[in-house]
Amino acid sequence: MYINLIKPLLDRFGALILLILFSPVILLTTLVIAIRMGLPVYFTQRRPGLHGKIFTIYKFRSMTNEKDPHGNLLPDSERLHGVGKMIRSLSLDELPQLINVLKGEMSFIGPRPLLSEYLPLYTPEQSRRHNVKPGITGWAQVNGRNAISWEEKFRYDVEYIENLSFAFDLKIFFLTLKKVLIKEGISQEGEATMEKFNGTN
Repeated sequence: MYINLIKPLLDRFGALILLILFSPVILLTTLVIAIRMGLPVYFTQRRPGLHGKIFTIYKFRSMTNEKDPHGNLLPDSERLHGVGKMIRSLSLDELPQLINVLKGEMSFIGPRPLLSEYLPLYTPEQSRRHNVKPGITGWAQVNGRNAISWEEKFRYDVEYIENLSFAFDLKIFFLTLKKVLIKEGISQEGEATMEKFNGTN
């Protein structure tokens, strides 16, 4: 009952309230990105959600569009500057995902929606992460976020699914607040974000 009825209702009601409460922050962030980094303000990408169904995720853009002499985008580490780092460190880039939650494509708590290109790379066990809606934050995020290996992250995702409950979601919610406040685990050591997943050997 919690997963199919109560959780979706809490998600949509919470997303609506937070969109209203954070509207000044969203507007200010939009203006700062537009002035300092230009357009587009939002980063959109097609990602797999519940049962692998593809949807469009919304985030604030945190990297510039700088390119090398051949017209190729520079590495992430070279395109993540002052404003983008601030947006990442405060987790402001995640705010537009409240729209995804309101639309019923995401949940507040769940495995993070990853790239569609990873779908054929998952083991059957890792694919179980798509048995629930993806989340803005999750069990893997509060246990290391981008600072842990892919295999560890997927183990946490499956552990979450196997123990899903209101109490577990509440625990993850408060642990997320702590992580945001201390700005822990935002990037992998030596990387601007997280290296790509190439499958489990």
